[in-house]
This record gives sequence, structure tokens and C-alpha cells, in this order.
Amino acid sequence: MNVDDFDFELPESLIAQTPLADRTASRLLSLSAGTGVIGHHRFVDLLTMLVPGDTIILNDTRVMPARLLGIKADTGAKAELLLLKQLAGDRWETLAKPGKRLKVGAELIFGEDSQGQPLLKATIIGE
Repeated sequence: MNVDDFDFELPESLIAQTPLADRTASRLLSLSAGTGVIGHHRFVDLLTMLVPGDTIILNDTRVMPARLLGIKADTGAKAELLLLKQLAGDRWETLAKPGKRLKVGAELIFGEDSQGQPLLKATIIGE
């Protein structure tokens, strides 16, 4: 699987920052598996859309807001890490961008203090 297939621009203005006061007003996008027709609904319409034999899968995951924007120490090229899961101590599982250019051993710098010293450094230790 190529994770770049899931990379797309989404303007922050289109991302809900807080839940709606009236949760029943939440929007619902549907896709008919048989016809490919896309429908726009409200969440309260869900029960009328279900038929016997349908399966509902709930996703109760939470997004950790940990996107780090930095540069490669050797070239100054832009780099990005999205922290997914803390493995142990200061080791993290991440998604890296640009993934193909961040090889094992690459050092990344995130911010600098007033003397030009890195505020945070990371080293790619595996794929």
C-alpha cells in the first residue's frame, strides 16, 4: 500500500474544530456500493437508510495533534513528521513526508532558539 495515495489537500476551514451544539444536525455522506451514487444526508437519517443485514462499524479513535514541521539538518529541505504512537521513551512511530527522501540516519530539526540551536531534533532510525 502506498500511503501517498491518501495524501490530499484539505483546507482547514473545512475541518470541524469543535462538535456541533446540536449533534443531530451532523452531516452524513453515503455511497451506494451497488450504484456508486453519492448521497448527502443528516446523521439522524441513518436509521432510515439501513436495511436488514447491514453492518455498522464504529470508529472511536482520537487524533493526536502532533504534526511537526521542520527541516533536514544536512540540506535544509522541508520535512514533516506526524507522530502516531509513542513506542518507548523518546521513540515514536511516525509518518514522514517526504517519506522517500527521509532515509535511515537522516536528522531533522524542529525550530531554533535565539542562538540558532535546535529546539528539537529527531533521527530516522527505521522504516
